[in-house]
Amino acid sequence: MAEPAKDFETLDVDMDEVEEEAKQDIQSSDSSDSDSDSDEDAAADDEQQLQTLEKELAENPSSYDAHVQYIKSLRKFGDIEKMRKAREDMNALFPLTPSMWSEWAKDEASLTTGSEAYDAIVKLYERGVNEYLSVSLWCDYLKYVEEHDPAVQDFSPEGLSKMRNLYERALTAAGLHVTEGKKIWEAYREFENNLITAHHEENTERQEEQERHIRSLYRRQLSIPHADSESTLVAYTNWESLQQQKTSNSAELEAIPSVVASAYKKSMEIYKARVYHEEKISKQDMSETDKVKNYMTYLKFEQSSGDPSRVQILYERAVTDFPLSSDLWLDYTCYLEQTLKVPKIVIGAYSRATRNCPWIGKLWVQYLLSLERSHASELELATVYEQSLLCSFSSFEEYLELFLTRIDGLRRRFSLSGSAEDSLGFSVIRETFQRAADYLSPNLKNTNGLLHMYAYWARLEWELGKDLAAARGVWESLLKISGSMLEAWEGYVKMEIETGHIDAARSIYKRCYSKRFMGTGSEDICHSWLRFEREFGTLDDCDHAVKKVTPRLEELQLYKQQQEARLVAESVPRGDDNPAKKPSQKRKTGIRQTDEQPTPKRQKGAAENPVQATETETEKAVVSTVSQNTLDQQTKSSSNKELYKDQCTAFLSNLHLQVKDEHLHSFFDDVGGVSAIRVLKDKYTGKSRGLAYVDFTKAEYLSKALAKNKKLLLGKKVSIVRSNPQRNKNKESSEKNRREPGDNKTRTAATESTGTLEDPKISTEHSKESGAPLPASAAAVDSKQGDRHELKGKNTFAVPRNLARPLGWTKPVTKKEEENDEVPKSNDEFRKMLLKK
Repeated sequence: MAEPAKDFETLDVDMDEVEEEAKQDIQSSDSSDSDSDSDEDAAADDEQQLQTLEKELAENPSSYDAHVQYIKSLRKFGDIEKMRKAREDMNALFPLTPSMWSEWAKDEASLTTGSEAYDAIVKLYERGVNEYLSVSLWCDYLKYVEEHDPAVQDFSPEGLSKMRNLYERALTAAGLHVTEGKKIWEAYREFENNLITAHHEENTERQEEQERHIRSLYRRQLSIPHADSESTLVAYTNWESLQQQKTSNSAELEAIPSVVASAYKKSMEIYKARVYHEEKISKQDMSETDKVKNYMTYLKFEQSSGDPSRVQILYERAVTDFPLSSDLWLDYTCYLEQTLKVPKIVIGAYSRATRNCPWIGKLWVQYLLSLERSHASELELATVYEQSLLCSFSSFEEYLELFLTRIDGLRRRFSLSGSAEDSLGFSVIRETFQRAADYLSPNLKNTNGLLHMYAYWARLEWELGKDLAAARGVWESLLKISGSMLEAWEGYVKMEIETGHIDAARSIYKRCYSKRFMGTGSEDICHSWLRFEREFGTLDDCDHAVKKVTPRLEELQLYKQQQEARLVAESVPRGDDNPAKKPSQKRKTGIRQTDEQPTPKRQKGAAENPVQATETETEKAVVSTVSQNTLDQQTKSSSNKELYKDQCTAFLSNLHLQVKDEHLHSFFDDVGGVSAIRVLKDKYTGKSRGLAYVDFTKAEYLSKALAKNKKLLLGKKVSIVRSNPQRNKNKESSEKNRREPGDNKTRTAATESTGTLEDPKISTEHSKESGAPLPASAAAVDSKQGDRHELKGKNTFAVPRNLARPLGWTKPVTKKEEENDEVPKSNDEFRKMLLKK
């Protein structure tokens, strides 16, 4: 009975083990179910994120971060076709980093097989090593070819030659890299050592040839300054010891030839001279600006050493670390053009520079010139030109320079081309000019740059296109845009004279001699016409020009004298400028006192119409005084305009209340020329009013600043206009006049309308009648001579305000009217008159 009991105990133990295993299975099943649920949730989230990124890229294809995240999300799904397309789309807009290229090539290698896949991956590596300098990417490229190329794996002569050529390319590209270049050297030596191992049973001649290859690699590397050259020297001596069965551990330099030792010492001296600069550019706790400055200092040091290859490697390292630094790219491409002068290298550098910094117009201009120097095809030039126009530059002057560079190239090609291409070539030139004019004319109005472009266009229309009508059309188009520029009219006249069309040039002078130009331009155009008639015209032509120009010059001279007189008058202190004088006393001067005196009683024996006589005398006095006041006011206005003519100040409004001087300095950094900044503040609270004045040293800086109108500053669109203090002063004066009705008695419409003296332009109607200008003071002169003109109709603007009829005015009673007052107006009045008599 004891044995069966023992069997039951054993059965119980087995049952317990089974139950425990069942519990573990249930728990594992539950955990697997929960893991599957979490995996499904994660997959759903990834799918949602992928759709969001696709929508974002569809709306904004130029979002760099969206492209990066999209590719990262696609890698989770392993869809090689979508990943390939996503990477191609991104690379069409942006250059990829070395790590992106390496990741792309490895994904292709892991998901595709076959000879076609091998060729495609090799092309990817080629594109990657041409984008930026990367030692690690070169090592990946070399390793992939060595492991997957059938010819290299078979050690065939073609395969060995191909592999060695690839290693030599890698050494040319990155072998001089001070800190990482030794990696490529070591990989090259390892490849050659593997060949010795693979052919150890073959004849000794091939073994000796491999030894010569390895020895040459060691000696070449020892002559180049690297960060760890000591370890290379030790490896070389050990290798030589194994080959020659010699030991030379006690004296390293004695184990190698003196030539190699001398080269090694020289390389170490070169390296020690660069240790300081290498440490500066490798520091991590520095700003990007400081690192770029350290690179620039290092580059100047290398350039002073005179080794172009070493300088080029350092430039490549710099642009790899800071690909968005336009200063580095401009400096690099300029150095290549001036020093290396290898067209393929220069063009490749410009291509990469414009991909990294497409917003720099100078890079595109130099790129086009470099292509032209290398005799690139018209298709390639046109492609680069069209790509450049898709970029956003900081100023319209950059676009102008780009258009002119393209036109220069077309002109040169047109001059060298055959007759079969003449019409086609010039049509391209005309289309390029028209495209430039349509884009730039609204933004560069009245600028020398636009004038130069139109003059260039007109000259080519005449010289190359042989179309004088088209050339004249170009000038006429410019005059519609920049007709206030004297240079535009002079350029038009010059072309007509050069083409022998004297009458056409004379007609241009007749159109513009009476126009108003800046500075002394109005006088200059008159003198220019006289010189023209003296040199090209007949005596009648000269007399006609003198007759037209002389009144204009006299009027301009009078205007100039008025300005000078006003300046002199303002420089002399006035007695009535005393601030202690009462306002009422200030106002009661001159004609105002006359107006405020009571009208005297009419005496017997006075004139039949004393009111008319009084009005005549008053009008004479008023017109004379008004003329003088008008002259003073207009001279003062002209003086103020002269004072503010050269002032280059911008007025800013709609500023954020937190804006300070440093914010405005930063805002106008790309403009330059800022001399002073004044942020207006409330005089009680001291807080900003959202207004500011910014002074510039030159007018060209002010023009660039005005182009930034409606740009964002601290989240608000800033309104920028040219400051005009005289305009504000006139506005305040007019408001003051409206507040002081007493002054209306002495103000005249002629005084308010200052355009008569400020604009001494000859009246068209008066010129036709008399042929001479009518000065603004002519009315005063006529009144002094006793000639009374009745002002009516269109001339009522010149009626003095004190002669106008105010509200409540009643006509004075004359003697005749008094007699007429005795006539009865009703029966009651008639009865009273009879009783009275």
